[in-house]
Order: sequence, then structure tokens, then C-alpha cells
Amino acid sequence: MDWLLNQLEQRTPGGYAPGHSVASEPTAWAAMALASAGRSESADRAAAWLAKQQRRSGAVPVADGDDGPHWTTSLSVLAWHQADSVRYASNIQRAVEWLLATKGKTSPRSQQIGHNTMLVGWSWADATHSWLEPTAFATMALTAAGYGDHPRTREAVAMLVDRLLPDGGCNYGNTVVLGQTLLPHLQPSGIVAWALAGQSLNDPRIEASLDYLSAEVRNPTGAASLAYGICGLTAWSRRPENADELIAEAVQRSTLRQSYYKLALLALASREVLPSTLPNRQSVTSL
Repeated sequence: MDWLLNQLEQRTPGGYAPGHSVASEPTAWAAMALASAGRSESADRAAAWLAKQQRRSGAVPVADGDDGPHWTTSLSVLAWHQADSVRYASNIQRAVEWLLATKGKTSPRSQQIGHNTMLVGWSWADATHSWLEPTAFATMALTAAGYGDHPRTREAVAMLVDRLLPDGGCNYGNTVVLGQTLLPHLQPSGIVAWALAGQSLNDPRIEASLDYLSAEVRNPTGAASLAYGICGLTAWSRRPENADELIAEAVQRSTLRQSYYKLALLALASREVLPSTLPNRQSVTSL
């Protein structure tokens, strides 16, 4: 996997594709992958770029020069925490304060909607409904920063579990709509499994979700979805035996070499110990 890391170092910080402006999400994933592999100089280059993007509010926008949305603040916390939690302690603290002050919108419960619309998480854009992936990222960030027992984090965990489908897995955040149970998707299922790792939970849908991931990563899928699926399973000590083969096959696809974002995710998935996987909800960083 040295090829992956070498490619990341050459392109860090980077955007989603060649010619695109530098973006916070791929740069944050790259920082985590590089730092976990011991390539501290290039990881710090990515973390420093994210720090320059941070606004006075503590939020980090999705791309260079943008004023929002700011869901990538969570990924920046994870990147700073992994790159150098002491050096970036102030950035982490400001970002955490922004996360704790930001809420997804709620709505009254409805018989037509299966999930609990009153649970508060985080949204993709300001003043919109809470959805799974941004809530999962925020849960991971707050846990890594030592806020795993904060009420917002605990409610977020409850929301993630509530949005799991009856037979396991999840999608963007709906379960049943107008009496129809929706289908799971690999990417959000992997992300949510990753976020729930280390939590004290006892729900049969979690084991069913891991079974779904174990089966689904073996089917043809996109590089990003594969990476998230492997990360979710790795976080639960259920890493596929052929994970390295699956990642290598994804790397070999000719179109992949143009995507810094996919390279970063696959580099992270290649790690058997994930940088943001925590054994419990106790404080990891003293802010």
C-alpha cells in the first residue's frame, strides 16, 4: 500500500478530482491515513490547511473559499486529533463548540415515517433535518475529542441506532416511508457501523448490520463504498480476510488514480487499526 501513501503525499492537500479546488473532506481523510501510517509531515500539511479554513465560529466549510455547508467540521476534528492533538487543541476545541451548538431540525412524529424524527443529530446543511452520515461523523469527532458522554453525543448514538433498518444496514437515514421498508446501502452502513464501534449497545440490528456489511463488501461496488464498508467492519474486529485483495483491486482500476478522495479512503481502509476507532467512550484528548 506504499503506492497509495506516496500518491497521497504528492497530492496533499487536494480536491475530489484533478482540476477541482482543494476540499476539506478528502484532505481530512488523507490526513488521517497519512498520520496513521507514520507520515507525519504530509499529515500535518493537510491538518494545517484545514486549520486555515476554520472560521471564527469554529466551523470548517466543505471547500476552499466557501462559506458553507460546514458538515466537514467533524472530519477536521478527526484529522487534527490524529495528526497532532496537542498542536491543534485550540482548533479542536473551537470545532467542538460549534458542533455542540449546531442541531439538525426536528419534526413531529408521523405514522408515514418510520424513524424518530424528534431525535437530534446533525445535517448536511444548516437548518435541515438530521441525517445519518453527518451525524455519524459528528459522533466520531466528539468521541475522539473526549465528549463521548456528552448528552448530544448520546442522543446522536440513539439516533444512529434508531435509523438502522429492521434487517440490518441503513441508507441516508430513512427506514420506512408510506409503509415501504427502504433498502440499505453499503456506504452509509459502513459509516454508521464505524461510528457505533466501542459504544455500549445491545441491539440485534447492529449484528445484522455487520452481517450485511460482511456480505456486501464482497460484491462489486465503488471504491468509496468499499472503503467505508471495510472501515466499519474493521472497527468491530470483523475485517474481511481478503480486505487487502479487495482494496488492491479497487486501486488497480484505471479511473481511480484520478481521484484523490478515493485514494485517501482506500489508504485509510488499508489500516488494520483505524485512527479514529476508540475502545470506549472515555476521554482520549484533554482539551
